[in-house]
Amino acid sequence: MNFNSILIGSEDPQRLVDYYTRLFGAPTFADGGYSGWQIGTGWITVGPHDEVTGKNAHPGRLLWNIESSDVKGDFDRLKQAGATVVREPYGPDGAADELIATFSDPDDNYFQLMSPMGPSA
Repeated sequence: MNFNSILIGSEDPQRLVDYYTRLFGAPTFADGGYSGWQIGTGWITVGPHDEVTGKNAHPGRLLWNIESSDVKGDFDRLKQAGATVVREPYGPDGAADELIATFSDPDDNYFQLMSPMGPSA
């Protein structure tokens, strides 16, 4: 198996498209109300969903992550582009070489920048 992408449903997907476009540039694709960005080998897609209304009531329930070898630099770049900061870069359990930074989109969905972690890091 290979995890490939995440789809974020919204009652106002254009608001999310505008937000993620400021952060990641023009969508890699846009078709039928869905827009997506390829980040590394994975995809984030946003689009309409008839079972979604309002903002995410539990933004910490699901967090999607972007691996970055320069969390502080990418954090600054995303913040400058208008990203909503939830938590500035920090080292989990005090680890200085492994950083995480958390952001929120306009629907209160959380995503994070993370230093490479695991055996291949």
